[in-house]
Formats: sequence, structure tokens, C-alpha cells
Amino acid sequence: MKTRNQVIYIASLWLAGISAANAQQRLPLDSVLARVAGNPALLAYDSKIGAQDAYATGAKNLDAPKISAGQYQVPYSFNPSAGSFMITAEQMFTNGAKLRAKENYMQGLSKVTAEDKNYMKNQLVAQAKQAYYDRVVLEKKLHILQSTQTLLEYMLKDANIRLTYGKEKLSNIYKAKADLFELDNTHEQLNNEIRQKNIMLNTLMNRDQQTEFLVDTAIAVKDYESSPIDTSVLASSRSDIKSINRNIELQQLNAQVENSKRKPDFGIQAGHMFSYGMANQYVLMGSITVPIVSWSSKEYKANLKGIKYEVEELQQNKLDIINQARGQLAGIKAEMSSKKRQLNNYRVNIIPALQNSYKTALQAYEQNTGDLQPVLDGIKDMQQNKMEALDRLQELLQLQVAYEKENEKY
Repeated sequence: MKTRNQVIYIASLWLAGISAANAQQRLPLDSVLARVAGNPALLAYDSKIGAQDAYATGAKNLDAPKISAGQYQVPYSFNPSAGSFMITAEQMFTNGAKLRAKENYMQGLSKVTAEDKNYMKNQLVAQAKQAYYDRVVLEKKLHILQSTQTLLEYMLKDANIRLTYGKEKLSNIYKAKADLFELDNTHEQLNNEIRQKNIMLNTLMNRDQQTEFLVDTAIAVKDYESSPIDTSVLASSRSDIKSINRNIELQQLNAQVENSKRKPDFGIQAGHMFSYGMANQYVLMGSITVPIVSWSSKEYKANLKGIKYEVEELQQNKLDIINQARGQLAGIKAEMSSKKRQLNNYRVNIIPALQNSYKTALQAYEQNTGDLQPVLDGIKDMQQNKMEALDRLQELLQLQVAYEKENEKY
């Protein structure tokens, strides 16, 4: 009965472990990138865009009217037949062209912010891709460690059997144990890095940082190095260049605002006087500003000249970004080709040669013509080179992310 209860208890633990593993959500890369849209940094841009659009609705606002009341032309010496009590109202009407220019300018602000948001999104997407790919490579490294551990445990078990018959050295057994313990440290380091990548990805997705999830280890290496570098595509796809274009448009709208300052504004003033000892009187006057005189036109003329220089600066900045992007992409493509050749060399030549070396050492050991040490060295060499191959894969994926970031592909 006791044995039966133990079996039931162990089975319950096993099923609980399976349920816990199944409970972990598997997130493919596309799902992670879709959740990045909920990052607070991007939501802040949405709020800023809403604020700028709201401000633009009040751009055609007129100045508040002015109402005055008080004594008018009343002498200091009392005279009931002199002076008046006066009520006046004044209203200035800003030129319609000025109001339209101001409204267009304020509406253009949110368009610049929208491109700034896209730029930030591209940065966050690149971070998420890199963290996801790093996590995938770490999972592959863990798989290599598990394979190495299985080989070492098998060799240690066989060596202990040989030791009982005096066919093995104790020093070799200690060496195998040390290699196993060393794997524990590497295993712990990889698990810690996986936890760090999980925290980073959860932060980018605006979720609880401790939420555990699984990744899709089937990743595709793109063939970007054969793609031509098209300047027109760069200019049409990159949000930082679009932002510069929007800023140029905004400066052109700002120039329209400055040009509209040449136009006059109009005003009207109406007043009524309750006269003391004589007939009531009124005042009705119109006014117009004269902004073209020399002492009032200096400001907008200087502003127009400054706007012209700012547009030239923005255009040069755009050319500089395109030039740098072309250089970056050319360098990335060259390095991608190199990493692919190195990775292929590991897969086709280095790792198969080390596997053959290990098999030869193992065969000699099983036939009692070889020592355990070459077998352990063969296992370690295979592990190290498989890890280095994954390092090259990780570097290749980093270049792929950098290429997509430069082209703003997400």
C-alpha cells in the first residue's frame, strides 16, 4: 500500500510538471513585436499627438473683446452740466490669412510627432528582435550542454566500471567529474542570461517582468547581402527621413505664418456717452494695423531669412542620414557574407572533423587501445566549437536586425 501511494505521488508530481510546462505561453516573434505597440513610450507619443491636435482646434481664436466704463471729460471743478459717463467696447479682428496660416502650422506639428513615434517604434522593435534572437541562441546552447552532459555521464559511468577492474586511471575519472561540474556553471550562466532576456522582452511588451514564456527556436536567416541599396527606398521607408521631410513642410508653414504678418488686422470701437446737462453722444471708430512700415517689419523679415537657413540645414541632414545609411548597409552586407562563410565552415568542415576525431578516440577507448583523456578532450572540443558556431549565428542575426533597422522593416 505504501509503495502504491508513492507511485501515485510521483505520478501526480510528473503530471503537475507537465501541466506547468504546458501553461507557459509560447510566443513567436510576430506576437512579441505586435505587443511592443503597447509600450508606454509609444503610448506617450499618442497622447502628445492628441494634445497637439487639440491645440490646433483653437488656432483661429480671436482676441477677447475689451469693455470700458467711466467718467469722460468731466472737469475737476464741480459742474452738473459738463462731462459724461462713457461705456465703450472694442474688438480686434485678426486677419483671416493669419489665422489659417497659424492653424495649418499647428496641424503640422502632430505629423512630425507621428514620424517621431515611428522612429521610436523602429528602435523598440529592433531591441525586441535582438533580445528574442539572443534568447533563441541561448536555448540552442542549452541543448548542446544537455547533449554534452549526457556524453560525459555515459563516459563517467563506463570509466567507473573500468576502474573496478583496474583498467582506468582515477585521475581521468576526476577530470570527467570536473568537466561535468564545469557544465553546471555554464548551465547556470545561460539560464541567467535567458532570465535577463525574458525581463527585457516583457518590459518591451509592457507586461509583468517575471512572466515566463517559450520562444520559437525555428528562426530564418535572410539573404539580405544580395539586395541592392536603393536610396529612394531608404528615403521612403525611414521614419527619421520622413520626420525631416515633415519638419521641412512645417518650416514652410511657419514661413507662411511669417508672411501673413504683412497683412493688416482690423478693429472696431463703439462707445456711448451719458452726458450731464446736454444730449447723449456716441463714438464709432474703425482701426487697421500697418505692419509694412520699417520699424514693425524687421521681425518677420528676419524670421523668414532664418527659416530659409533652417530648411537648408534640414535638407543637408537628410542627405547626411541617407549617405550614412548607405555606408552602414554596405558594411553590414559585407560582414553578413563573412559570417555566413564562417558559419558554413563550422557546419561543413570543423564540427564534422571534430566528431570524427571524437569517434576515433572513443573507438580506441572501447577497444582498450586508447585513453579516456582524448575522449574527454574530443567531447569538450565539440562543445566549444558548436558554441562558437552559435556565437557566429548570433552575430549574423545581430547584423540581420541592424540591416532591418536601417531599412525600417518591421
